[in-house]
Amino acid sequence: MLVFKTSAFNRSATSPCSLTNITVYISKNKKIQQFNNFIECKKILEYKLKMKKISIFFIIIFIINVQNLYGNNDFNVWLNNFKKNAVLNGISQKTVDEALSGAKFLAKVIEYDRYQPEFYEDTYTYIKKRSNRDKVREGLSLYKKEKEIINKIEKKFIVEKELLLALMGIETNFGKYLGKMDIISSLATLSFDKRRSSFFTNELLVLLKLIDSRIIEKDILYGSWAGAFGNFQFMPSTIKNYAIDYNKNSDIELKKIDDSFASAANYIKKIGWKKNEPCFYKVELKEGIPSKYLNSSARKILNKKKVKFFKKYLKSPEKVNANDNAISAIITPDKDIIPGAKNLRPAFLVFNNYEKILKWNRSLRFALAVCTLKDKFKNEI
Repeated sequence: MLVFKTSAFNRSATSPCSLTNITVYISKNKKIQQFNNFIECKKILEYKLKMKKISIFFIIIFIINVQNLYGNNDFNVWLNNFKKNAVLNGISQKTVDEALSGAKFLAKVIEYDRYQPEFYEDTYTYIKKRSNRDKVREGLSLYKKEKEIINKIEKKFIVEKELLLALMGIETNFGKYLGKMDIISSLATLSFDKRRSSFFTNELLVLLKLIDSRIIEKDILYGSWAGAFGNFQFMPSTIKNYAIDYNKNSDIELKKIDDSFASAANYIKKIGWKKNEPCFYKVELKEGIPSKYLNSSARKILNKKKVKFFKKYLKSPEKVNANDNAISAIITPDKDIIPGAKNLRPAFLVFNNYEKILKWNRSLRFALAVCTLKDKFKNEI
């Protein structure tokens, strides 16, 4: 009688040489080999991807260099033609040659021009950034330091010191960010560019005339990407028309407190600012207001009416503490710029003084920020 011992059978079943274990062993080896193949393939793919990225990088660099080469060639052709035009406009050949000898195309200027905060920041964000507590604190510190001269300028030009502080604070953070761009190259780049060529061509011609008349030294002309200069960021035409030598030292020094504050006060007064008159009120509009009364462009404020006319379209007209007969308009600054913005919010009832700030800088948000910061200074000084 043949007897199978269970223990012997079990030992046989678990033997390393069993069919099952051989299969498992082969399976493990196969998986290890597959994993190794996977790692090898991964390394090859990563290498190819890296090489592809490097190739793309060099292709992009090549394209940019070609574009810059052609752009610079075109710019140089334009610059030679501009020099001839400048001489025809009465600027000496010596000034033209010396001032424009280092002029070059600045691609970064075009980038800045196309991506201005006024083009993409909503009103709330824009104003908050430019009228925060830190800004007020820095302005008060400057006022404390320069109180005597600022008060004299306020009295002489009948322009609130709070407005001047607000303008300087938003333009250059009280002189801390005057800009380091070569102004002549910036203006030449923007003049060469097609978006606002006529405006910047005129500004460059004015600047060359100022250099030619020895009102400005070309060696100090470093400022913003848009060609503005000094504590209040004056464009050349603004320097020509409004900058003054307040301290009578025969130099107009727009990076110094006395000349820059006096020039800014002179400018804002001459374009029509009225001291102690309102700038704007934030309002809530009723649904029924005709769309023709909603201004969303800074180019021209349309459909102005007396305050009492607009009150019927306001949810809380009693909050508008202004003369009923004062001329006003309504702006909805986010409407045409911010995706998904509501038609009626935010909304502001604006006055003549607000439009004077638009002459300084044609941006609905800039003017709102200036007047907001001005009012915050008024509550502190």
